[in-house]
Amino acid sequence: MKEYEVVWEIFNLCSNNQMRDVFIEEVQITDPEQYVRDKFAGKDVTFEKSVLENGTIVYDIQTSDIRQRMSFTEI
Repeated sequence: MKEYEVVWEIFNLCSNNQMRDVFIEEVQITDPEQYVRDKFAGKDVTFEKSVLENGTIVYDIQTSDIRQRMSFTEI
């Protein structure tokens, strides 16, 4: 099991409002992808995974016409 800092961003749909909701937490998990699947269980969701040069795992998520992003950085 690894410990990650998770940054969850929910992008605002209003074109005149560039702010977004940002939540930060530390979690101990074995599989970041399963964490994302569990977080959105029961919802119609698609996501794309990318890995940054520093090892951060990023999931760009689309659910209910809302764009979201979860970034996992190992602590």
